Amino acid sequence: MIKMNIVTAAILGMGLSVCVHSAETDPTAGHLPDIRRIVTGNNSQGDSYIVEDAPAKAILTVLERPGYRVVNVWRTSAAPSLVNTADTVSEQRGILPPKGGTILRIIDFPPESKDLSVLRSKLDATFSQMYPDADYQKSKYPGMHQTHTIDYAIILEGEIVAKMDQGETLMKEGDILIQRGTDHAWVNRSNKTARVAFVLIDAVSCLVKADVDRFCSHR
Repeated sequence: MIKMNIVTAAILGMGLSVCVHSAETDPTAGHLPDIRRIVTGNNSQGDSYIVEDAPAKAILTVLERPGYRVVNVWRTSAAPSLVNTADTVSEQRGILPPKGGTILRIIDFPPESKDLSVLRSKLDATFSQMYPDADYQKSKYPGMHQTHTIDYAIILEGEIVAKMDQGETLMKEGDILIQRGTDHAWVNRSNKTARVAFVLIDAVSCLVKADVDRFCSHR
């Protein structure tokens, strides 16, 4: 019998409930290999060594979207960051990195339903439960959202469509997309799971009034 822990946290005054699994109990872990996380460090003599070499443990899923699997791998909370900062990735809630920081996550996207109403229901559940801090554009294509971050999206396996307000492009293994605070959605129209690595870097947007007043007024 699979046992799951339910983590409840408040983000921006909203409730968040998602399923958090260990690498051993994740029901979707068999779809693609586990993410192996290797962390380095320096010992008291200043010599480098491997601190950790094990499957990543910060795994999240949404019951309404079978096969969708998020693995938060590492995060930083400042720029510049201390190289020996503590591992706080298990505390990550929501889509956004810490203020002034970064988050590295790996997401497995299962093949999506061609029925947009079914797809919208699954995406609504995903964003309401897992990513309530995203600017979710419910009136647009299912899954369309925006974050005030610069993202590096690297296709590790399979293929996926990066959809914008105007236009889209099919990305395949090895392709890299630089997301600059725009509305976007990810759509897997293939018949197998796509795995994508994301690095989100906290940023400011000159489309947001508070950021305009503080950062963009001189441009």
